[in-house]
Amino acid sequence: MLNFNFTPFPVIETEHFILRRITDDDVNEVFELRSNPETMKYIPRPLVKTTEDALEHIGMIEEKIVKNEGINWGITLKGNPEILGIIGFYRLQPENYRAEIGYMLLPEFHGKGIITEAVKRLISYGFDDLKLHSIEAVIDPENFASEKVLQKCNFVKEAHLKEAEFYDGKFLDKVIYSLLIS
Repeated sequence: MLNFNFTPFPVIETEHFILRRITDDDVNEVFELRSNPETMKYIPRPLVKTTEDALEHIGMIEEKIVKNEGINWGITLKGNPEILGIIGFYRLQPENYRAEIGYMLLPEFHGKGIITEAVKRLISYGFDDLKLHSIEAVIDPENFASEKVLQKCNFVKEAHLKEAEFYDGKFLDKVIYSLLIS
């Protein structure tokens, strides 16, 4: 079984971006991401309503890192520390050598290849550094932009689960994509 250790926190660089630790100083950006109905459209979680809610979310991210149960990064442009989005391994399954990747990006940055570049870098981090065997992504079947990112990154559709989650008074479908180490 794998043992994860995110101390020291791994700052990751891509061609255009720095993936860095999210801190309380990022509360406004996290609030903007998590309170935006467009950003949260395909994420079945309640919208953040206050900066206190955003701080609680940052605290939850930090707790998972400290406990080595998950890791998230703020996506920033090189030379600009402001967060454009969040990406990470939300659910680690060390016993299965598997992790679930997830990401979100402010709407004004959609369609610019940012998430694709970040996902490709996290794939190599997951396989090379964390020693994962597989990475999965669980998306809403209507989230065509996310599906396109996953396909560009060579993920394969494994399943379409009908009405697999109950949220906000309705049953939601989920689609699972995965990538095996090559």
